[in-house]
Amino acid sequence: MPPWRCCSPSWKSPRRRVTRVPGEPPCGQEGARLGTSRLTSLHFQIVARGLIARGARGAIVNVSSQASQRALTNHSVYCATKGAMDMLTKVMALELGPHKIRVNTVNPTVVMTPMGKANWSDPLKAKAMLDRIPLGRFAEVQNVVDVILFLLSDQSSMTTGSAVPVDGGFLAT
Repeated sequence: MPPWRCCSPSWKSPRRRVTRVPGEPPCGQEGARLGTSRLTSLHFQIVARGLIARGARGAIVNVSSQASQRALTNHSVYCATKGAMDMLTKVMALELGPHKIRVNTVNPTVVMTPMGKANWSDPLKAKAMLDRIPLGRFAEVQNVVDVILFLLSDQSSMTTGSAVPVDGGFLAT
């Protein structure tokens, strides 16, 4: 019997066995990622409270993923937590807007960080994703940074509650 078991009850069986997908964490670690989302929310609350206390305008940019808006096989927890990040962004924009604090999110495709390169170096795996990106390439870190800097700047002073794709057109397909 493999050590990986589903940590939460299933609609089929309370403790059914699941097969572990190579490269994916066991269920207990997925739960830890959900905890990370709660921790991230706490960080944003601290930042927002500081801005409000000082009476300062501000901008917060969350980093989500194209996976918040498209289902990806073997990425259920990742897609769900990124979807939660997008909704957190909208709620924060609604609640913090009256304090002149803008909140947006960027939704990149695969980004060629060291982890992105390691996870997408297999040409067969990469091809399946690249075939869904009209521009035919993954994002570089600078592509995401440029959009974040724009959203933090006064040039986007009327933008809040938005999810900005940095995905080469993936979400358009």
